[in-house]
Amino acid sequence: METTKFEVADYLDSNEMIAEYLNEVLNQGSEKELVEAIGNVAKAIGMTKIAEKSGLSRPSLYKALSGGSKPQFSTILKVLGAVGGKVNIEAIAI
Repeated sequence: METTKFEVADYLDSNEMIAEYLNEVLNQGSEKELVEAIGNVAKAIGMTKIAEKSGLSRPSLYKALSGGSKPQFSTILKVLGAVGGKVNIEAIAI
């Protein structure tokens, strides 16, 4: 039996799926997992396309979304905008 590596980017084939995936990671995951998830979305859409839309170079995009990186919040916002997403704040009881 031959197995292949699971690539979540292969399953991010609609805007709804991408939004659901990012919201789930945002609500349940860590900062590291969120950066990785945004990287998966960028791969699914295409790094060149995301680089063009975000105004970032491909090398800086790869660096910002690589494992263990800590991108600036402005970079995250640029990439989210390029993938058609945005951040909303929801009031919670404290």
